[in-house]
Amino acid sequence: MSEHKTGHGHGHGVSAGADRKWLVRALVLIVGFMAVELVVGLIAGSLALITDAGHMLTDAASIVLALVAIRLAARPAKGGFTYGLKRAEILSAQANGITLLLLTAWFLYEAVTRLIDPPEVQGALVLVTALAGIVVNVAASWCISRANRSSLNVEGAFQHILNDLYAFIATAVAGAVVWWTGFARADAIAALVVAALMAKAGWGLVRESGRIFLEAAPAGIDPEAVGEQVASVPDVVQVHDLHIWQITSGEPALSAHVLVRPAADCHAVRAGIEEIMRSRHRLDHTTLQVDHADESRAEHCEGSHGPTYRFTERS
Repeated sequence: MSEHKTGHGHGHGVSAGADRKWLVRALVLIVGFMAVELVVGLIAGSLALITDAGHMLTDAASIVLALVAIRLAARPAKGGFTYGLKRAEILSAQANGITLLLLTAWFLYEAVTRLIDPPEVQGALVLVTALAGIVVNVAASWCISRANRSSLNVEGAFQHILNDLYAFIATAVAGAVVWWTGFARADAIAALVVAALMAKAGWGLVRESGRIFLEAAPAGIDPEAVGEQVASVPDVVQVHDLHIWQITSGEPALSAHVLVRPAADCHAVRAGIEEIMRSRHRLDHTTLQVDHADESRAEHCEGSHGPTYRFTERS
């Protein structure tokens, strides 16, 4: 006897329509101020402001990609795309991360160049623009915080803007230093701070999106511990082909082949395992194949993937 059962959990708390509304509001704020900042940065001769404007360009791009990904992810699964296009948001997040890393390299080069040969910088203009940027970024951050941040895509856009907020603070400090002391290198130092923040955010997005593409287990879930828990369920003899991955951010999934004692109730065992997965690991999307163990065979499946967990292995 065998049984295949799939359960689904898709509660994210915020609708895609609400996400789009808040993201569009943030986008309008970002694009509007970015244009102003670029012009002022060129007039003031401030690399820190130009760097901030470049960062805001990636902010805008991340929000646009998030909006596109939300629309694609909402399409129903069909044809060869059995999960739909939910991973479009992960592609978006990875593109955001790579863009941040590339811009980081360029801004680092420019900052070091200006540290060696600092140009004249209008500190007062830099300070006023950076203070205005702080206000705009606080407003944009608040807008995106209202969207569903369990999505790696939306979280990526939020991290972009949050890092830009910190960057504006550094730029404001640099503008004040240049204005009050005439130390022009403060502008390049602020640009280095911005570049460091961009590198941190970019690497985080690339790392997390890469884990999803490589089918790694979600952070915080130990597959070995899960396997031992399943093997400890009453009447379970063996667990193999255990896989835990993320379909997209916020949607972890599990599949496994479970062997139970010949006289056991497959339905009851499956229900017990699913309850453990839901309550302990928030794994609502499970696919379990439950079979009676064949005591005449040492292994039920040939070439199973990953470790095998047996009743005798539990503590």
